[in-house]
Amino acid sequence: MTTTPSFDDAVSPLPAGAGRLAGKVALITGAGSVGPGWGNGRAMAALFAREGARVFGLDRDLTRLKETAERVRAAGGELHSAQCDVTSGAAVAAAVQACVERFGRIDVLVNNVGGSAKGGPEEMSEEVWDAQIDHNLTSVFLLCKHALPHLVRNENGAAIVNISSTSGLRWTGAAQVAYAATKAAVIQFSRVLAVQYAPQRVRVNTVVPGQLHTPMVEVRLAGQRAGGDVDALLAQRQARIPLPFMGDGRDTAHAALFLASDEARFVTGTEIVVDGGMSVRCG
Repeated sequence: MTTTPSFDDAVSPLPAGAGRLAGKVALITGAGSVGPGWGNGRAMAALFAREGARVFGLDRDLTRLKETAERVRAAGGELHSAQCDVTSGAAVAAAVQACVERFGRIDVLVNNVGGSAKGGPEEMSEEVWDAQIDHNLTSVFLLCKHALPHLVRNENGAAIVNISSTSGLRWTGAAQVAYAATKAAVIQFSRVLAVQYAPQRVRVNTVVPGQLHTPMVEVRLAGQRAGGDVDALLAQRQARIPLPFMGDGRDTAHAALFLASDEARFVTGTEIVVDGGMSVRCG
């Protein structure tokens, strides 16, 4: 089975007090991973910790956070884990409060939860449509709703990084109408929030990953789209990408790190597309 690349070079420890997120508290949803390796959430949690952040990681399955916690500790960082159904307002409110009680503040919010379901309007049931809306969009709304009262208290500013998808920009090889619609909505949601909260120094930006090689490929997508043939699916995806290699969770993490850091202090209401040029390719 094809495996995702190593991320060891990105999680080596830094000296105490060093790093681009030193002193910041980062709340990251979907910080586990559906399988071994570097999913976007796990990569962000480990890289943020390496760069000095104290990380509060949420996932609906605590077992998925075990490897993340091990990676964070290997980076010399700090991570506190909590189980949370991010489609539940009560659960999100409790998780945000737990983060504040643990660390005293929130400086960075990363909304990373998401997942696709195949089909267009005729094939897709109303139940699947509703679940996609909740999973991919309502989750972002709920985390922002409950975290913003804490983010606006930071005199030096705060950052929200939402994770969308190139499916929200263009056709990406399969009919997944609910996923595409919700990921497009995340981009516009972020733009509106950016303008609304700019006077309070809360920056809101979006990372738009393309067809990356994350554990999701092996665990879920290959079965949905290539009869379980991982290599065949990877070849299909690579054929759409102008660069001669496929990105992975590291690439999402580094884009999110920039947007979360003070280096992006004058960046808000925009997107970083991480797709190897796929979304600008004709055909």
